[in-house]
Amino acid sequence: MSSTRSPPDTGQAAWPNLASPTAALFPNARFPEFKEVPSVVVDQRIMIVGSGGSGKTYLAHQLADLLHLPVTHLDSIYYDADWNPIAPSYFEHVQRELVSGERWIIEGNYVSTLPIRLTGADTVIFLDIGALTCLFGIARRRWRYRGGQHRDGVYDRITWSFLRYVAGYRKTMRPRVLALTEQHGQHARLITLTSHRQVRRYLDHHTPARRG
Repeated sequence: MSSTRSPPDTGQAAWPNLASPTAALFPNARFPEFKEVPSVVVDQRIMIVGSGGSGKTYLAHQLADLLHLPVTHLDSIYYDADWNPIAPSYFEHVQRELVSGERWIIEGNYVSTLPIRLTGADTVIFLDIGALTCLFGIARRRWRYRGGQHRDGVYDRITWSFLRYVAGYRKTMRPRVLALTEQHGQHARLITLTSHRQVRRYLDHHTPARRG
């Protein structure tokens, strides 16, 4: 089930349940009423985190289109054309520069630098998707892209260590992600989506922004 943690009370309107199919599908979820809460409060600095194959890149592109936000794919920063990683200090520096902006979407895992993004984010989307679904997503991505690095942010490389990482993500990485979010992202709204159906519902909720 999806869940949403509201940010600390800032005197703005509350986060009411929407009288919509989304609310019926997720009775315990709480979504913002964008007509009442100024958009500057949330959804201006969005970070997306989750296992490989969970759909981070797809969600980032969709939200960037709906909310008119610039998007950064961390894989495109971390790796050069030959799959060599950049220096950790420079990787941190680039992210600090990115989060200093007023409006952005940043997608990628990289737990070691998660606190940098959490500090600057107003919205954290955690794709807590099951391992089988993620592994299927990786296979589908390989069938579509045939490997390699692509301009749309897809970095398609499959190794045994990567597959083990994905298979064990919920057990090994999920606790770390949640602990760091609790420590560094208390000011942000946390949205946890546990299936692709919930992702589609979440995007449907933002669709009016396209027409606004």
